[in-house]
Amino acid sequence: MGRLDGKVISIVGAAGEDNMGQVMARRFAAEGAKVIVSGRNEAALRSLAEEIKGDWVLCDFTQKTSIYGMIDTIIERHSRLDVAVNATGWGLLVPWTEHSEKDLDDMIDLQFKGPFLWLQKLVQTMSATGGSIIQISSATANIMLDDHAAYMGTKAGTDHLIRCVANQYGPKGIRANSISPGLTETPMTAEPLKSAALLAEFESCYPLGRIGSSEDIAAAATFLASDECFMTGENLQVNGGLCLRRNPMGTELFDAMVAAGEIPAA
Repeated sequence: MGRLDGKVISIVGAAGEDNMGQVMARRFAAEGAKVIVSGRNEAALRSLAEEIKGDWVLCDFTQKTSIYGMIDTIIERHSRLDVAVNATGWGLLVPWTEHSEKDLDDMIDLQFKGPFLWLQKLVQTMSATGGSIIQISSATANIMLDDHAAYMGTKAGTDHLIRCVANQYGPKGIRANSISPGLTETPMTAEPLKSAALLAEFESCYPLGRIGSSEDIAAAATFLASDECFMTGENLQVNGGLCLRRNPMGTELFDAMVAAGEIPAA
């Protein structure tokens, strides 16, 4: 018996090879769920769906018609939707004064407008039966990281959207929570994590002594998706205690990498 036996679960943002969405999809399927994966890469989605004996639906998370259509398609094919997860994101790192207007528009479309529209459709869809909504947020919605402002601001905004849904739609049986990873070992972070000095600087900020993994996030999401969860409107800080401390500053990372001989001094 799995913890999610019989549940129909949608995960948006599962088209990147071995990304957080894909790791969650595999964990949910192993726990007995029927998992529908979504994103913009048809070949990757089809392959993952076959692997986990699930389903796939294309979705551009910046477009209302695509978001609404994805959810409608899931209902048409599977009759219901018990759990919905948003694992989309864009890890833009740009100095504050160099954010272009297009950067801001693209970030807002993906990390605020898209989630708003997704939640809007979900509360309509789930109001008759209830369900669990899970938003992947970030520790940086609460603590600082240099050159990450647009990302951080939109993640903080979606945390508040989750609280709004939890407050208003709890009486309909809808639970809404977010999960905040810190620096996590994923394909997106593979290149910077090649720096041993950078990794050591980050690890020193984590009371539990290591950065996170996608499996850590999948474990927390499994609890939020399960019937064991009596929680709503919360942001789970699944980041090894990072928010008790802080991220390293950019100057600290630079100095550590120079001292290790990984980059030249300015």
